[in-house]
Amino acid sequence: MPPSFFAATHLHTIIAGEKSVMTQILWLASYPKSGNTWLRAFLANYLLNTPTPQNINSLSEFAFGDMRADYYEQISGKPQAELSWPEINGLRPRVHRHLADAHPGTVLVKTHNVLSAIDDIPTITPDVTFGAIYVVRNPLDVAVSFSHHYGLTLDQGARAICYKPLEIQPKAGHILQVVSDWSSNIRTWLNAPGLYLKILKYEEMKKSPSKAFSSVLEFLKIPKEKERLKRAIRHSSFKVLAGQERQTGFIERSQNAERFFRKGAVGTWRQELAPEQVDLIVDCHKDMMREMGYLSADGKPVASPSA
Repeated sequence: MPPSFFAATHLHTIIAGEKSVMTQILWLASYPKSGNTWLRAFLANYLLNTPTPQNINSLSEFAFGDMRADYYEQISGKPQAELSWPEINGLRPRVHRHLADAHPGTVLVKTHNVLSAIDDIPTITPDVTFGAIYVVRNPLDVAVSFSHHYGLTLDQGARAICYKPLEIQPKAGHILQVVSDWSSNIRTWLNAPGLYLKILKYEEMKKSPSKAFSSVLEFLKIPKEKERLKRAIRHSSFKVLAGQERQTGFIERSQNAERFFRKGAVGTWRQELAPEQVDLIVDCHKDMMREMGYLSADGKPVASPSA
């Protein structure tokens, strides 16, 4: 069950520099391979407002990741290899408070975790939470991107995003992440009582980045400057991000994938998924797909989701 309440005090533009006595986390949440990196790149380019694109390999310092083991090592004083899962889980509230105190104002933290509780410890700590932006992408496209990223077959990828106990296993530098299936992950965030929340669709980001990212600035109560917005969108475009990866590599690329920024398109599932894989995903996620606008009234996948 999600935490019963969030300290959603709406300290809107501590990001933009207004004075505040509190610091809190804005969670940048999503199911894996749904557009979280694109959102982080946009925010980095808009907020830092530099004449050249922000380095993709510095995004992890601009928006922290709740899966990073070094935070748990700092708080515990132990190396990751000596920390058991119960110890890591028990450290979670302290780590989140540590991140919230990283600098004055709103602190951006990426997460793929479900918003739930493990052994009565919330995966997202309420009293240091300002709010969340949740990025949603069509699960049919997620399955394709997920498969390529983690080195799975398309059939394995389709089944993985329908698997409720799904976890991303720990590795050097990363703790275990509890992601669950696509629908459940979204539902836990949608149903979190008192959470200041914005849903941002990947397809809307592709269709009209200016409109989509303007809505992000509005949610955060950050003044919108037209030329600054255009520059940030240009600097965080797929072309720029993929070009940076070709030149310098990307630290977030899976060792199972040739590259992180593969296509970034909408609707590639139509060319890549077999009919039975489409049916599996639709049958598993039809309620949430309909709620998010990815299914028509008669249960057929739609070319473009409703806004």
